[in-house]
Amino acid sequence: MRRVLAALALFLFAFALQPAAAQQNDPENTLYLDLASGRVVIRLRPDLAPNHVARVKELARAGFYDGIVFHRVIDGFMAQTGDPTGTGGGGSDLPDLKAEFTNTPFVRGTIGAARTNDPDSANSQFFICFDDASFLNGQYTVWGEVVDGMEFVDGIKRGEPPSDPDRIVRMQVAADAN
Repeated sequence: MRRVLAALALFLFAFALQPAAAQQNDPENTLYLDLASGRVVIRLRPDLAPNHVARVKELARAGFYDGIVFHRVIDGFMAQTGDPTGTGGGGSDLPDLKAEFTNTPFVRGTIGAARTNDPDSANSQFFICFDDASFLNGQYTVWGEVVDGMEFVDGIKRGEPPSDPDRIVRMQVAADAN
């Protein structure tokens, strides 16, 4: 029994040390975020935020994100989307989520749940970091990371709001992609 547990622990440790792209092989925990400029591949992190990941997958499967604009895009910081009103004040009809804060750092490509001043107010909005945003560490829920296509995120038009905002063409769970 000890050998089995030791082998399992070694396997899990080795898996955790692999780069995100190497771990990104579970279609059920991979999102395709399609922009007009190209596809962004996102590795979901249910190990960090199971409730947020479940919500994003539920909304993606319902087509909620398709056509939604990036309403707040700050150069050197992040691109925010997920509000069906395009104003930053909206969300889905589902209840807000409780925070799932971790010590996972906000670095380039990290995806976090947007919220109000209430830590338990995340719903459908999220942001993708362009650069280090360590001042957010431990204060926002990390639910994913870009593993491919960050150059397309970098090309999203800036502004609060942008004058001609980019939109999510389609967002889908890779397991459902055709």
